Amino acid sequence: MNISIKDKNDIEKLRNAGQLAANVLNMITEHVKPGISTGKLDDICHDFIVNEQKAIPANIGYNGYEKTSCISVNQVICHGIPNQNKILKDNDIVNIDVTVLKDDWYGDTSKMFLVGKTQPHNEKLVTVTQECLYKAIEIAKPGITLGDIGHVIQTHAEKNHYSVVEDYCGHGIGKVYHEDPQVLHFGKPGTGIELVEGMCFTIEPMINQGTKYTKILSDGWTVETKDGRNSAQWEHTIAITSNGCDVLTKRDEERFL
Repeated sequence: MNISIKDKNDIEKLRNAGQLAANVLNMITEHVKPGISTGKLDDICHDFIVNEQKAIPANIGYNGYEKTSCISVNQVICHGIPNQNKILKDNDIVNIDVTVLKDDWYGDTSKMFLVGKTQPHNEKLVTVTQECLYKAIEIAKPGITLGDIGHVIQTHAEKNHYSVVEDYCGHGIGKVYHEDPQVLHFGKPGTGIELVEGMCFTIEPMINQGTKYTKILSDGWTVETKDGRNSAQWEHTIAITSNGCDVLTKRDEERFL
């Protein structure tokens, strides 16, 4: 395993890309409402990244992927392909995942959205999943292990009677989109790689209302829950500092991070 350790200059470049990605999510928020298609949302994100941010939508061309964002609705766990025929409706829950490439550095983040009138069980899933991410960020610092991060996520999810997707995980990031280490969202305390200052990676828990099991659709990208129940995901990119971590993709409403 080859884990890249970033210096302060590297982290600032990673932060710049991360803030561009965060700003895409800030921008798209007002557009996420009943009646819009996921394809239209993707078009808006593309135009903003290219024309306003003068950056590159990193997903286009990645392993043959053709869209700017991944937009995952309801039972779709991740890698949902935007489609002009997929229209959002009341009570949908939606994850929008964007990665921006700027000056050769990648910024990767995602956010959940509640569409229109939302039922309490869907709102709870989205809230608890965000809490899982925040609890992981809260403990991230030199000396703890990736197992500690996975454990705090798994414990909070299962306490709320949800399951943690095990087939997909977070990842190191920098000038390479996906690099070591893999960041699992389940685990045992004190196991796995020990965190050190300068490590940069994403934490992106995928939490299901039902079982943890997944299936990939015939398009080769879209991942759904095997039982058809809903799933939620939130993602941030962090850098490990001398005494904690720095959230490089925090949005306007997250100044407390």
